[in-house]
Amino acid sequence: MREIDSDDVCKLKECLLALAAHHNKVSVNFKGCYPKAPVEQTVKQFAADVDNGKSHIAVIENDNKVIGFCKINIDNAVGVLEYLVVLEKFRGLGYGASLMEWALSKFACYGVHDIDVKVADGNEAISLYEKYGFKMNAHILRLSR
Repeated sequence: MREIDSDDVCKLKECLLALAAHHNKVSVNFKGCYPKAPVEQTVKQFAADVDNGKSHIAVIENDNKVIGFCKINIDNAVGVLEYLVVLEKFRGLGYGASLMEWALSKFACYGVHDIDVKVADGNEAISLYEKYGFKMNAHILRLSR
């Protein structure tokens, strides 16, 4: 596992596309609607977020290919676990836990005690977050027209 800089963010495209396919398959409420922004736009935003110090991204690689990543944001001592993705064929091997441990360690280095993570309705990844003590805090309802 390693933390990447903005020059390596383009290597996350396959994981982002896999995440979109997963959400479009399992989401209770927005099948076929994820993501709202094109992946290229998301990658550009990731690079900007890393460059301006808002975000940190760690990757796990296999044969020089990113098979999972975690993106965290830190803003005024509040942490946001924005993305934690492991490609499907590599799930169940502890990579998600390794990325979570990296994120929690990074938050601790910044003195962050409150950490938010949004999980799409229907995404089974919620069980990973619950193992680390995350609890349901709110339901966010959205009307999209």
